[in-house]
Amino acid sequence: MKPTHIEHIGIAVENLEEAIAFYENTFGLECYSIEEVKDQKVRTAFFKVGETKIELLESTSPDGPIGKFIEKRGQGVHHLAFAVNGLASNLEELKEKEVRLIDEKPRKGAEGLNIAFLHPKSTFGVLTELCEKPKE
Repeated sequence: MKPTHIEHIGIAVENLEEAIAFYENTFGLECYSIEEVKDQKVRTAFFKVGETKIELLESTSPDGPIGKFIEKRGQGVHHLAFAVNGLASNLEELKEKEVRLIDEKPRKGAEGLNIAFLHPKSTFGVLTELCEKPKE
């Protein structure tokens, strides 16, 4: 497996509007997309910095993954996402290498990407996401 680039850095926030205003006013970045991913109980906002994106994540439910993360750890970096080609085959390769997977098969994520997460116990404490643009 060889990632093509860092796709995004996910940051858990309590208030999406406040965080968007901070990134726009402090760094001069422009939020280009806000979307809700209902099955993950999250609202997201995206900023581009070169080829890499920053994804702000606000929980829509206290029992969602981001709600639980913030309750346990507070706001901050939630995950690192790599762009890959051949997500399904990369997951098989990682499984063969005994990397612990959260998602054994790709699923839909924000921005229409196919995604899968690797367990932080296999990645030195960093929740890691693999992303792939769907074939058109």
